[in-house]
Amino acid sequence: MLVITIENPLATAAGLAGNILSFLVVLAPMPTFYKIYKKKSTEEFGSVPYMVGLFSAMMWIYYGALTMDFLLLSINVGASLIETAYLILFLIYAPAKPRAFTLKLVSLFNVGAYGSVVLFTMLFLRGGRRTNIAGWICASFAFSCFVAPLSIIKQVIRTKSVEYMPISLSFFLTVSAIAWLSYGLLLGDLHVALPNVVGFLFGVAQIIIYLVYKNAKKDDTKTKLGNQPAEAMATAVTSGSDIELPEKLSTPQAEV
Repeated sequence: MLVITIENPLATAAGLAGNILSFLVVLAPMPTFYKIYKKKSTEEFGSVPYMVGLFSAMMWIYYGALTMDFLLLSINVGASLIETAYLILFLIYAPAKPRAFTLKLVSLFNVGAYGSVVLFTMLFLRGGRRTNIAGWICASFAFSCFVAPLSIIKQVIRTKSVEYMPISLSFFLTVSAIAWLSYGLLLGDLHVALPNVVGFLFGVAQIIIYLVYKNAKKDDTKTKLGNQPAEAMATAVTSGSDIELPEKLSTPQAEV
């Protein structure tokens, strides 16, 4: 039976709010891809954030299927489709080396790693143990994604500029984390709730840092990073993770 019933209206309301907010955040990179489409070039943009976002959404789809949670399934299916579209557009316009790098990553993570997790849990685990292990894998991956804002926060402190950490995105990510945290707590699902405690804390930290540095004098010697920090929290925004890895901090060309 799908976990969306009138028996728990507060949880359903929180999950619906989380769906809406997460969907809006997943759409945040659209201006980047419109720019790529217009210029017919990926320039210095990297594919890692979108691969990570797709992998995260796929993992939560698996967990949502195991728990029969409609709200987890709906947002993550939508996120998977959007992330796939981003990756396809990237592959169309990327140079040869970044394209090859992206295909390797997708094969390694979205096919190999994901397939291995599903195969292992389906073959060797049963019932609640399977669901529990899958849930903690999702939660662990979500926790790792929260490392990304550290580079953004460090950049803001170093440059004394919040140009690439817009308050609107930080605010909506924080509210989204609150919605999913509430949803997880109301359902008693720690796999959903715990990662969003970290998401909430990072969101509050970003808002505080924004308020501290919003009127500070900019450091003219700062390295311009484009708009990727603003999108650095915008891909893996489903129930477990609201963070995306920075696009340009390490480009595919540098990693090949």
